[in-house]
Amino acid sequence: MGTEAAHVVLLASPGAGHVLPMAELARRVVAHGSGAEFTATLVSYTNFSSAVHYSSALASLPPSVSTAVLPEVPLDDLPADARVETRIFTVVDRALPHLRDLLRSLLASPAGVAAFVPDLFGAWSLEVSGKLGIPGYVFCTTNVMALHTLIYLPHLDKTTACDCEFRDLPEPIRLPGCEPLRGADLVDPVQDRTNPAYHFMVEVGRRYLLADGFIVNTFDAMEHATISAFNALSDKGVYPPAYAVGPFVRTCSSGGGDAGEHSCLRWLDEQPDRSVLYVCFGSGGTLSTEQMAELAAGLEASGQRFLWVVRFPSDKDRSASFFGGGHGHGHGDSPLDYLPEGFVERTRGIGLAVAEWTPQVEILNHRAVGGFVSHCGWNSTLEAVAAGVPMLAWPLYAEQRMNAVMLSSERVGLALRPREEDGVVPREEVAAAVTELIAGEKGAAAREKARELREAAAKAWAPDGPSREAFQAVA
Repeated sequence: MGTEAAHVVLLASPGAGHVLPMAELARRVVAHGSGAEFTATLVSYTNFSSAVHYSSALASLPPSVSTAVLPEVPLDDLPADARVETRIFTVVDRALPHLRDLLRSLLASPAGVAAFVPDLFGAWSLEVSGKLGIPGYVFCTTNVMALHTLIYLPHLDKTTACDCEFRDLPEPIRLPGCEPLRGADLVDPVQDRTNPAYHFMVEVGRRYLLADGFIVNTFDAMEHATISAFNALSDKGVYPPAYAVGPFVRTCSSGGGDAGEHSCLRWLDEQPDRSVLYVCFGSGGTLSTEQMAELAAGLEASGQRFLWVVRFPSDKDRSASFFGGGHGHGHGDSPLDYLPEGFVERTRGIGLAVAEWTPQVEILNHRAVGGFVSHCGWNSTLEAVAAGVPMLAWPLYAEQRMNAVMLSSERVGLALRPREEDGVVPREEVAAAVTELIAGEKGAAAREKARELREAAAKAWAPDGPSREAFQAVA
């Protein structure tokens, strides 16, 4: 190969939770020195790619990372109520011919293609790269526990009676090195076995075994037992190996645009240390109208300081904002219009409600923030861990319930208990949990654990840190 740099092609599924960590992986691949030089192409999809969330992240990539976009594919034959996952899998599947053309043209170029790295939803594409003789590594934008459950899914599908939903399984699911999981904690799209998304997920679990390895955005201290157990199975040839190379967390300066000027940071500057609860449900998470009212009442009743990122409510879909979809409902054009009458005025002294977007990394690293009410999306979880902020787990969709189980078991967070009958977290529960996290003993213990994990996260990428070593091994 001479002195030609090895070329790596990365394929990001639609959605900020996939594109942002993939952009960070691309950045690290080309920055990797130690004898191996790399260039990269980051490929995304035209469908759903209008999101403003990540245009700045792509614009700030180094020159040795080029970008490519696969042409749009038709989706108008999908039913209107098709799940987010079904839409994503359909896009990935229908764009395979375009991906094949792109990989062929890159293979014919002088640099060739040394490796192909799709993310979790790109399992189908491993067949294309395999036929072209390119080694394929799946980039797992969540943790090893979630990865393990997905690979285990085909077995679970075969051994569970067809008419039984996983949430009705009498026994917890026990995987080596993982917390026991209730069937209801498994990823959202497998909770209804009659939905097309379910069959896509089972197929994904099968196709993962085509990979040469998994590059996982987690780190040893966060999942030590799980990583060890998974790799013990890899050593026996059961699974491809997993490389824990995280945490990939955006730095304060690489967040969207005018973060430094954002008024909420000036507001935080005026608050006491570790006194403010940050409330945000990620780029996709959406609350119902009733839940929004209960959360507001609970925050108000707690008397704790808060900074709440408010989005438009949706009574139909807990991931309605995923593709920027949670738009106005007719009267008024701000999500703040959906807050209870007089809430903003009554809480003006201690709380701040902000519409739609805030610079999350800057906020979590601000000295005034003492806790984070989070949907437990993995990017948000790692950002909180890297900032040493304890969490109040409020999972909404995807693998978030599983992440909440992990956070509670690691004691870095407290969990909220929704009502059985309607899944709503009532105001009393919100007020009690918020007060405990900011001012209680359990909150203090979670803060201590969060501090330990922050130090471990910082060491993971030190010169002889476990994540850096895992990254060298993949490179």
